[in-house]
Amino acid sequence: MFSSQCLHLRNGGNTLPPYILPLPSRSTFARPNTREETGAGPLRRVKRGWVWNQFFVLEEYTGLEPLYIGKLHSDMDLGDGSIKYILSGDGAGTTFTIDDSTGDIHAIKRLDREVKAQYMLRAQAWNRLTNRPLEPESEFIVKIQDINDNEPKFLDGPYQATIPEMSSIGTEVIRLTATDADDPTYGNSARVVYSILQGQPYFSVEPKSGIVRVSLGGMDREVRENYSVVIQAKDMGGQLGGLAGTTVVNITLSDVNDNPPMFDQKLYQMSVPESAPVGSVVGRIRAKDRDIGINAEMTYSIIDGDGRDTFDISTDPTHLFGIITIKKPLNFESKASYTLKIEGANTHLDHRFLDKGPFSHVTIVHVSVEDVDEPPEFDSAVYYMEVPENAEVGTVIKTISARDPDAANNSIRYSIDRTSDLGKYFYIDITSGSLMTVLPLDREEITWHNITILAMEMNNPNMIGSLSVAVKILDVNDNAPMLPEYFETSVCETAKAGQRVQTVAAVDPDDPLGGHHFYYSLAPEAANNPNFTLRDNQDNTAWILTRRGGWSQQDQAVYYLPIFISDGEQPVQTSTSTLTIRVCSCDGEGKVMSCNAEAYHLPASLSRGALIAILACIFVLLVMILLMLSLRSQRKKPFLHDVEDNVHENIVRYDDEGGGEEDTEAFDIAAMWNPREAHLVGKQRQDMLPEIESLSRYVPLACVGGPGRSCGGGDSNVHGYVLSKLLEADLDSCAPPYDSLQTYAYEGEGSVADSLSSLQSSCSNTDHEYDYLNNWGPRFKKLAEMYGVLETKSPPMW
Repeated sequence: MFSSQCLHLRNGGNTLPPYILPLPSRSTFARPNTREETGAGPLRRVKRGWVWNQFFVLEEYTGLEPLYIGKLHSDMDLGDGSIKYILSGDGAGTTFTIDDSTGDIHAIKRLDREVKAQYMLRAQAWNRLTNRPLEPESEFIVKIQDINDNEPKFLDGPYQATIPEMSSIGTEVIRLTATDADDPTYGNSARVVYSILQGQPYFSVEPKSGIVRVSLGGMDREVRENYSVVIQAKDMGGQLGGLAGTTVVNITLSDVNDNPPMFDQKLYQMSVPESAPVGSVVGRIRAKDRDIGINAEMTYSIIDGDGRDTFDISTDPTHLFGIITIKKPLNFESKASYTLKIEGANTHLDHRFLDKGPFSHVTIVHVSVEDVDEPPEFDSAVYYMEVPENAEVGTVIKTISARDPDAANNSIRYSIDRTSDLGKYFYIDITSGSLMTVLPLDREEITWHNITILAMEMNNPNMIGSLSVAVKILDVNDNAPMLPEYFETSVCETAKAGQRVQTVAAVDPDDPLGGHHFYYSLAPEAANNPNFTLRDNQDNTAWILTRRGGWSQQDQAVYYLPIFISDGEQPVQTSTSTLTIRVCSCDGEGKVMSCNAEAYHLPASLSRGALIAILACIFVLLVMILLMLSLRSQRKKPFLHDVEDNVHENIVRYDDEGGGEEDTEAFDIAAMWNPREAHLVGKQRQDMLPEIESLSRYVPLACVGGPGRSCGGGDSNVHGYVLSKLLEADLDSCAPPYDSLQTYAYEGEGSVADSLSSLQSSCSNTDHEYDYLNNWGPRFKKLAEMYGVLETKSPPMW
């Protein structure tokens, strides 16, 4: 038999009543066969002798020594130390330890019920000598007993709450809940009571439920919008010594429509120029409302005034301002001011506060129209005109009228915007406004002319009015109907008489009102041809029919049939078009196989002999032309004598410094070899037309000089040419002189001859003395001889 022993849990020196667990059912424990216990005898059944308590221990032990929890003891423990106690399970070895000899259990760590409320442990007694268990393993529980070590907490704080302004007393604001981690089933550690520390007299809180309510009615958002309320939660039922936690509730009053709108002014003054277009903004007004959001949204309307039909008012996108706009065009000369009576009203009304109304207000707006210099105005916004395409140049289409709308009534000048009339078909009289044509019109080229007429004030050219004019060109029968430009068909060699060769249809760019009516017939020269005939179908088409059979490419491969076409409009237009008909070889089904490409641009009745004669004439003409060109290329040029004494200058005129008499490279001297032939070429001066012909042909090529000089040299030619030019210059009192080989604008320096120009003597009637040329040296000997002729008393050469 094992004795039973109760284990006690001690805490602070007080012995707590034991809690007895049910005993485990008895079982047979088989000990191993060992000589020390049984020798060779049979095994014996051993009665189990465990008695367990449910251990309790207070949390938050703060002593320095390990906390004694209880003691384990087996009935088989004789106190000789042969029994070893083993502890396993939750926290064994870390939180709880056991003396393996005595069975005393201690807690070596601080225990917190809120972290772990109980531990499940297992105990077993072993024989130290045999190292075998003496009893089966059994479980027991160590429960942590709660103490009031946690204050209530508001887990979601601080809190935000919103209630409408003017809420009644008792209106629920928010429900608060504080959480206490202590054991709610043990004592009052988790029993929470609520109270308000800040926020009276506006709000209150229910002690048990934690509901915050309105305790003062008529709170106005426009006076105060935000409130901060402090709520306390205390455990132990609110008794002294209980732990407490607090939180803050921020309460905002939301707006309600309890304030009527009001304009700042009873009268508003606005102005707008008369030139402002329809839809322009005149001004903005606002009826202010102490409310916010949708409760401050306004709608505006014109309820009275002489400008109700001229102006309009609308609400801007924010629904706060009224926008006054122009509804109809303004005219300072007609009316200079308007009065508007405008009402502004709340859009959203709260029927609970209608007694605080009316929720609308009225103001007066005075609008002044400012005078501006306006551009000319036309008597019509747009003009539509019609003119026939055969109208003569200068035809007046219409007279356009515009006026200055201002009181000054300035004169108007008209013009056409040339960007709208690039072809310059029209002209408008600058003063009368008569629009007329200046070029021939062609409906087939341009059917509509859209031009812009400009009207400008004389005193202010910046004031320009514009007008769109649409001119429709009316059709006149001025185009003849004709076949397409090249119309060709074919006829089979096997075609019989009366067979249709082709259906022809003419085209006419005209557009008569009743539609086209074309009439077809063969041209007079082909009316009696034996090959083809024409049938008018009276539907703007005609058939070409064969008159015979037996067609052959060998006889004639191509026929040209002239067709006479006329229309039915007035004046009647006619044309003759040629239909090309080729003779082709066809298969049995009439499909063309091949056609001869030979073509004769002659009437269908032209014979082959006539064609051969024409070609022969053309050939003869070509041969004659080639012969003439060959003979001309073999003509020889006249022999030019290269005489050393020839003057190598050409008479030219230029405006820059010349190279003097030694410059012989810049001019063409070919004309100097034969002065007479050079005159016949007909070169004329570029600066002016000569008033008299060159007299060089009247100047004989006489011998000049002293005795013994030959008359056959080239010097005499040059001499005569210079004399003739000198005569022309002397007879023409206005033309620049030609007695100098070059005309200089600036005479070079360093010449002993000074200036050779006779510009100063062009109008002089006195004779010139040239004896000084003999004193200038051999370089001027030629000039001295040439001009020395004038010193002689011989008669003139003409």
